[in-house]
Amino acid sequence: MGNERRLLTLVICLVLGGGLLAAVLGASRAAGPRPGHGSAGPAPSDYVDIADVSPSTAPAPAAGAEGSAGSVLVECGRNEEGHYNEDNLVVSPGLRSGAHHTHAYVGNLSADAMSTDASLDAAATSCTGGDRSTYYWPVLRRTDRPGTLAHETAAGHGNAGEILREASVRVEFRGNPVSKVVPMPRFLRAMTGDAVAFTAGTDADVRARWGCSGSPDRSTTRYPRCPAGDRVTRTLAFPSCWNGLDTASAGHRSHLLFPGAGGACPRGTFPVPELRLTLAYEVPAGAPIALDSFSEQRHSPRTDHAMFVNAMADGRMAGVVDCLNTGRDCRL
Repeated sequence: MGNERRLLTLVICLVLGGGLLAAVLGASRAAGPRPGHGSAGPAPSDYVDIADVSPSTAPAPAAGAEGSAGSVLVECGRNEEGHYNEDNLVVSPGLRSGAHHTHAYVGNLSADAMSTDASLDAAATSCTGGDRSTYYWPVLRRTDRPGTLAHETAAGHGNAGEILREASVRVEFRGNPVSKVVPMPRFLRAMTGDAVAFTAGTDADVRARWGCSGSPDRSTTRYPRCPAGDRVTRTLAFPSCWNGLDTASAGHRSHLLFPGAGGACPRGTFPVPELRLTLAYEVPAGAPIALDSFSEQRHSPRTDHAMFVNAMADGRMAGVVDCLNTGRDCRL
């Protein structure tokens, strides 16, 4: 009889406990995810109407007599080839799916985690003139539509939604306002932005600027709400002060630094061409968008980032440097 009572008590506890648990879970779901605590994101505060963003009043440093005022556009298409993967050759070389989110590429058509300097040098490219460099960034998605690319079904990284294909990709190199630039070394690895900015506790490495094509004087670190007919833009500028020794470094940052506010490079570094990527997207007004990210980063727009491996031939890099140093605007 004692055993039967204990069994009955256990059953009652399980039933009541299950009901309590269901009630708690139901209340939690009704309340929605808590921002910053495992929520799918982005949060409403991650969006801003571009009309509410103040125009920039800080002019770019003007090039002096010793500066390099030129610019070079490299035509690399807009990833018409559908080159996507979850690899990161700069940060986690040799590790398949090491990025835990999907990257889009232009330039070198073979780039993935297993690429080597030799394989990059031998591959085809989407860039005109034979630039075999690889340029890549995390994809942007519409979260109100399902993903359609075949490789996404095996990604397993938790980022969901239809990948928005870039309407345009601008690959540009700029000079330095206070100094001539020197050539980048071949196979220099570079990164910009901070993929873990949401949990980092600092915006020191946040570099991406978001905007709308019709308001080029306004930029933000939030997802912009653009007027109908405008494109959503992302601009990512890379560091351009090289230590003169290394093509890579632990942490992927110390060999290549950003110049100061006036354009001067930190002591012990030399100015190289500044890479700037500008991406544009056709996004219907009000459509929900989210950047691919690590799960704990909650798709924060501040986590935007990009990577680059310079695989230009020495002669081509010399042409870029000459154009910048002589103050010309070139297309290569």
